Formats: sequence, C-alpha cells, structure tokens
Amino acid sequence: MPATDKGILTRLYVVAGALFVFAAIVLFKLVSIQMVQGDKYKDLADKRTSKMFTIAPNRGNLYSDDGSLLATSVSRYTIRFDAVTVKDKTFNENVKPLGKALAKLLGNTPSYYQQILRKAKANKNRYTLLARNLDYSDYMAVKGFPLLKMGPYKGGIIVEQKTVREHPLGKIAERSVGYERVDENGYYTRVGLEGAFGQYLGGVEGKRLKQKIAKGQWKPIGMDNIVEPQDGYDVISTIDVNIQDIAHHALLKQLDYYKADHGCVIVMETRTGEVKAISNLGRTKEGKYYERLNYAIGESHEPGSTFKLMNIVAALEDGIIDTSTVKDTGKGVWKIYKHRVKDSHRGGFGKISMAKAFEVSSNTAFAKMIHNGYKNDPEKYVNRLMNMGLHKELGMPIKGEGKPVIRYPGDKGWSGLSLAQMAYGYEVSLTPMQTLAFYNAIANDGELVKPRLIKEVKEWNRTIRVFDKEVINPSICSKETISKVKQLLKNTVEKKHGTGHGLYSPNFSMAGKTGTCQKDYVSKDPDKLKYISTFAGYFPADNPKYSCIVVIHEPDKSVGYYGADVAGPVFKSVAQKVYATSPMVDEIDMEDAQDENLEKAYQKFYVQAQKKQSTVPNVKGMSGMDAIAILENLGLRVEVRGNGSVKKQSVSHGTQISKVENKIILVLS
Repeated sequence: MPATDKGILTRLYVVAGALFVFAAIVLFKLVSIQMVQGDKYKDLADKRTSKMFTIAPNRGNLYSDDGSLLATSVSRYTIRFDAVTVKDKTFNENVKPLGKALAKLLGNTPSYYQQILRKAKANKNRYTLLARNLDYSDYMAVKGFPLLKMGPYKGGIIVEQKTVREHPLGKIAERSVGYERVDENGYYTRVGLEGAFGQYLGGVEGKRLKQKIAKGQWKPIGMDNIVEPQDGYDVISTIDVNIQDIAHHALLKQLDYYKADHGCVIVMETRTGEVKAISNLGRTKEGKYYERLNYAIGESHEPGSTFKLMNIVAALEDGIIDTSTVKDTGKGVWKIYKHRVKDSHRGGFGKISMAKAFEVSSNTAFAKMIHNGYKNDPEKYVNRLMNMGLHKELGMPIKGEGKPVIRYPGDKGWSGLSLAQMAYGYEVSLTPMQTLAFYNAIANDGELVKPRLIKEVKEWNRTIRVFDKEVINPSICSKETISKVKQLLKNTVEKKHGTGHGLYSPNFSMAGKTGTCQKDYVSKDPDKLKYISTFAGYFPADNPKYSCIVVIHEPDKSVGYYGADVAGPVFKSVAQKVYATSPMVDEIDMEDAQDENLEKAYQKFYVQAQKKQSTVPNVKGMSGMDAIAILENLGLRVEVRGNGSVKKQSVSHGTQISKVENKIILVLS
C-alpha cells in the first residue's frame, strides 16, 4: 500500500476514534441528565414555563356603627384573548357576533373589535387585550358572549381578576379608615383602622397556576384556581357617618377661614368610649385640605390651658386649694425668677377665687397655685398626675400613638420654672385623644374608659369577636372633686365672664375649656410665633352624652388665634348639629326648649335618641347653613330664600319624612 494511502487511512482511524469518544461522552451526559439530574432539570424547565401565582383575597368590609360602608373590596376583571387555541372555522363563525357584543357593552364600533380579533388571529397572538377593569356584572356578561362562552381552550378567553379597595365616603375620615399596603420587598405599611385590624380584614391568599408565553407574559392555565382565596372578616367600627360628616365639614370650614396649617376633631360617646367621629385635615401648598396625617392620635403637643383641668383636679385632690380659695392675680403678671407669667386679659383680674380663675383661664392664678402649693414637694404633684394615668399611652390599636410627656423632678428639662409652666399646659405633652380621654372621664363621673374604634368582627351573620367597653381607671379622683370641676366646666360656657361664653346657647347646654398655646416660643422672632387653639368638653352639660375636642394648629394670627374663637365654634357646630339631627327634635321643640326644664328635656331626648329619625325637625332659629345640612342629611331637598337665620319652614316639624313630596322651603331673615 502506497505511503500516501496509508497516511490517509491513519487519519480516518483517528477521526473515527474521536467521533466514537465524542459519541460516548454525549451518551454518558444524556444518561446522566436523564437518570441522575433529571428531576433538577425538569424542575428548572417547569419554573421557566409555568409558575404558581398568589391571588389576593377580598378584604372584609369595614362598616360604620349603623352598617354604612367605610371601606370595601371590589373585584375588577381584565379579559384577554388567546387566538391560537381557537380553530379557524369556530373563529370565523363567531368573530362578527363577538365584535357586536363587545361594542354594545364597551363602546366603539363592531368593526373596531373585529379588527383587533382578526389581527390577533393573523399574528397568532395569545394575549390580546379585549377589556380592562370590568366590574362583576360586566364580567359575567362577557363570559356569555359568542366564542368566549366556549371557555379558555375552545373560545380563547383569558380572565384576570384583581381586588381593589374603595372608600364610599371618599376623603371623609380617609386617614382614620386608613389602608394596608405591601411593597415589592414584602414590607407592610399599616395605617388607620385598615392597618390596625388587618388580621381580621385580610383573609387568606389563594393560588393560581400560569404558563409563560411569548414576550415574557404569563397566561392563566384553566378557569379555576388551584387554591381558592378565603375572604376576610367584616369589621364593624364605632364611627357614626352622620357625626363624622358634621365634624369633617365644621373643621374644614374653620381651617379654611383661619388659613390654619392643620387640625382635628374627635367626638366620643361618654359612657362607652366609642369614637363616633375622628377627622384630621392638613393644608397643601395650594391651600386645600385633605386627610394628611392622623393628628388626633399621633401628634403629641403642649395642650395649653386645657391642662388646667388636670391641675385643678390634682390641687383639689391634694387639698392644696378649694374652689373658693382666693388668689391675687395682681395686674395679670407674676414674676418667678427671671420669667414672667402673664394673663391674656390686660390689667389682670385682681383677687379672684380659683373657681373664677379656671373660668377666666388665669395663668397667674394657676402658676401661683401649683408652684406655691408643690414647691416643697414637686414629686407629690407629678405623682398625682401619674396616678391619674396622664403619663401613659392609651394603647390605641391604630399605629403611631404619640407619647405623652410628664416630666419628673430630676429629669432632663426639669427646672425651677417647671411647676409654674406645667400649671397652664407647658412643659407637658399630650395627644388630642389623650386629652379628650381625661375630659371624658370627668363627664363620666370619674371613670376613665379607653377610646374604642371597633365594636365587633363578623363573618356574614356570625360574630367572631366582640370588643367591649374597657375601663382604664374606675375612678381618677373623688366624686366630690368631679362634682366641683363639672360645675366649673359648665360655668366656663354659661357665665358671662367665662372664656367659652361666646359659645353659649339657651337651646342646648355645653361644658368645656378653652386652650391657647404658643408654638415655637423659644424663638425671639415674633413673626415665627405660632399658636395651637383648642376647645375640649362635652354636651349636654348636666347629663353628658358626647365628649369632643377640637385642635387647630397655626391659624393666621391676623384673623385670630384664641381657642374660644378658632376651635370653640367647631365644637359648638358639632354639638348643635348632633343635637338637632338626633331624634330628640321629634319630641322637643327647639324654640320651646329654653322655656322647659332642660334636664328633663335632655332625659326625654335620650329615651328617643335610639329610635330612627322619621319626621321633619324644627329648624327655626338656626343658621341657614346648619338647617340645610340637617335637612339634607335626612334625605330632603331644600330651597333657601334670603340670608341669616331660619324664620319659616314650609313643612311643619313633626311631619313624616316619607310624606314630604316636594322640597322644603326655608325663609331666612
């Protein structure tokens, strides 16, 4: 054999051997993948082509105390079309009737939808969008349309469901209703009632298998879920929609008039501690107001003169003074060390009793009372405040309760001025809710109850959990002290010298205390000095049904800043409208109430208060704005003629609302 042929043959053997070795390696690898690593690669393939997705359950509904919806979950549906699964003959037979059905429900023309469907068929598109954000009734209608009613495999229908949360009251109580959100990292943000009671509202997630198709899209497999989601429980809150509406609009009106930065209103049922309304409004750069933060629960600040109630209770309990004890306020200035305590009333009040000092809100009298009474034993004073629970949080279920500040002698910030400063509400800090809880305890004959936002948790008609009244302290002080300070709170409104007398009405009684506190007072620049205006109290004065606090921050000083002027009118408006919209007006004529025994009148009211409002109230003598709000809240149409207060109403009070066929005409004077 020639040498050349021999070399060629050798090379062929080498190539053949190499191919054999390569084939052996490939065979070994195939066997290894199939037998040894088969499960691993199968799982990897499955993960890349199919994936289990979680389905958010419907959150339970959040209700007001009368069954009105505060928050509810609504299912929304997206409909897509898989053109590949549908046979050509079936598609051609149904494309026109399907286009007509879609056009009738969704708008546009039948040709518009036919073009979308034909284009999807031509391009073999497996994920064509037909409709987005459908409600349940529209979704059920689409499921019955030609072609789509054949299901996902023969008809090509793809259904995607999502759940959205809606607030029927809109922006009213938005922050208090709140929300629960989770970001891409699994971090939860919980706000308001939604966040506090998410464990009941949340439900259990479901599972849905989806297949990866072209362009990285995921298509649901089949019509059913692998694991069905379990809806959350319903939560019944203590919020009264009518009182909430009243509080919101009264606060909004006053904030806007005084161009204030922010404010809040809380209305609480005295005996039970049920919070009937909680409104928080903050100002935007554009001058509009919305529920920005929960100031009522989260914002701890110096309470100003509303803290004088706590101080006079402490002094009475410790025998430092009696209400008849006389203090010399001089000309309204008292110098302690290098600090000057001043009364808002120029020239002072001279020698006055501590009862009158409370009613006129004398800083000098209170500073002398607390400083001189406790200077040798300041721990006794602070211990008294702490015994009444003023240093403790209320333990509200809503996240972010502000911390109260009651300093103890020796703490950082305590000085020789502390007793005098604390006497009229400085160097201490409370949230509006914490302040209201104390005032409510006075109205409740000394029983301090925890403010309550929830009544019960339900699943359909089955009660899961009941939230009962919770007593924090059965008696914050003696009955004798309670009786005395109740009279002082009442006198503050009823007596002409009282700081709250501008709120007095002969038609219904109120009791409370004004508060005006400086903010940023450390600054020497008077232009930077700002105020907090407060009114806290309860109504009616003699048999309290509700307690209420109004706090307004940073009103325009050129318009006004005193608590009686800024916060007080909101309190009065809330009290008046709650009174007037309650069933008591069916039985008590507002004009005649001043001539009756008010105590008997109010007792009569409480018997009727739980009955449904069914007749037209008497609104004569009310302002036109208040009368309109009351009547419209009852579902009546109102026409107003003139300006001022109501002189005449076209439909007599006591008329059955169901029999009012036309609008009510109010003649104003």
